[in-house]
Amino acid sequence: MIITFPHLGNIQFALKAIFDGLEIDYVIPPPCNNNGLEIGALYSPEEICLPFKIMLGNYIQAIKEGADTILIIGSCGPCRFGEYCELQMNILKKLGYDLNFIFLDCPSAIGLEELYKRFSLITSQSHKSNFEKIKIFNDAKKIINLIDNIDKKAHYLCGYEINKGECKRLLNHCKKDAMNSKSPSDMLCILRTYNKLFDSIMIDKNKKPLKIALIGEIYTIIEPFSNLFIEDKLMDYGVSTTRQLTPSWWVKNAALGTLKINSINIRRASKKYLPLYIGGHARECIGEAIIAEKQGCDGAIQLFPMGCMPEIVSKAILPTISKDKDFPMMTLIIDEMTGEAGYLTRIEAFLDLLERRRNKNVLYGS
Repeated sequence: MIITFPHLGNIQFALKAIFDGLEIDYVIPPPCNNNGLEIGALYSPEEICLPFKIMLGNYIQAIKEGADTILIIGSCGPCRFGEYCELQMNILKKLGYDLNFIFLDCPSAIGLEELYKRFSLITSQSHKSNFEKIKIFNDAKKIINLIDNIDKKAHYLCGYEINKGECKRLLNHCKKDAMNSKSPSDMLCILRTYNKLFDSIMIDKNKKPLKIALIGEIYTIIEPFSNLFIEDKLMDYGVSTTRQLTPSWWVKNAALGTLKINSINIRRASKKYLPLYIGGHARECIGEAIIAEKQGCDGAIQLFPMGCMPEIVSKAILPTISKDKDFPMMTLIIDEMTGEAGYLTRIEAFLDLLERRRNKNVLYGS
């Protein structure tokens, strides 16, 4: 068995650590790129959303490198993501690939016993003892929390850094070194070292950078290629960004979902405008927008792929929140035809709007 998985932001670090620790053969697909997207789009239904096409491209590229088993996480309620596995299995079968799928979903959806069985499909290939397996998974949990925390620091501190570009360079070196690690303990050591380095970055606390919250559909938020590397672009502009949706958030949210104690702050914040879960992360999008305003962000950018049904609902609600809270928001809808020039123009125009708004408030003392 040679396992592969789709790129889902920082999840690759935790999965690499698990497979290295278990000593299981695996293939990490090439970083998401236009070539992979073209492959995925070629074999995908035309109306399907962008994440599906990118993931399918990931699989086909990994299969060509020897992968025969695909690991994928589960759905988000009534969202097309729940149909990905079956549809992708059928497409790959028609293309002549004989593959196994290991489909991991929330305990609340499939039950703890079934989730354990599916995890066993992976761990049964390892000769490690049960104690060692538990330690490896615990290290992976620490890794995903650490790398997401480092990401958070880098994208926030970049607005305050004295040496322009330092946060971005350090983050890139961190991820490169982590991917070159040979074991979970080695990766943990690397990440802890970089985490301390970020704490020692020289910053100017008197700076007042624009602060923007990134909200919307989780894949488009956490996978940089799918959003045309918006966080990197905002770092270049000296803008501090924040986002609550991360792989580590997803793990915690899925685990606590069974007990109904997941994301309480988001549920409370969204209650007035969207009190029910309608699929995907629509409710999170609404809650995050309100939380961002309360935390003093200058604005928010909603990101989602063309045709994403839950986020279309969110998009319809956000203008009301924007008016009620006097909080600027912009929506960017992305597919494989999105042009980078027009995309950048919209981002820059939004930043100009926020700057003018801030200067006006300062001028009139509001």
